[in-house]
Amino acid sequence: MNYRELPEFLKELKKLSKKYLSLIEDLDELKKVINEMPLGTGRHFNVLISTEKVKIVKGRLFCRYLKGSSLRIIYSYYEELKTIEFLEIYFKGDKPNEDKERIKDYLKSSS
Repeated sequence: MNYRELPEFLKELKKLSKKYLSLIEDLDELKKVINEMPLGTGRHFNVLISTEKVKIVKGRLFCRYLKGSSLRIIYSYYEELKTIEFLEIYFKGDKPNEDKERIKDYLKSSS
């Protein structure tokens, strides 16, 4: 599986990783899960948008520093290209939902 990140995602990751020191390692663990099941499994993953070319997935990213709480991560999955692109990461306590405008803009630019 190939992984890429939007610049906005990298900025959010950098900011959150200062607060949650295990975040980079936790993201690596999530990548292992995604390698096995790109659309996730169970109630911790939800396909937000599904087109022929791409699926936008929202998942829980468990962080050891959050003890019982989790971060949310939004990514796109291109089955044909075997590529995951991370779009957004946020703490549920700071922001209730994903940035729908960012997803819309991403879909426009990627089509």
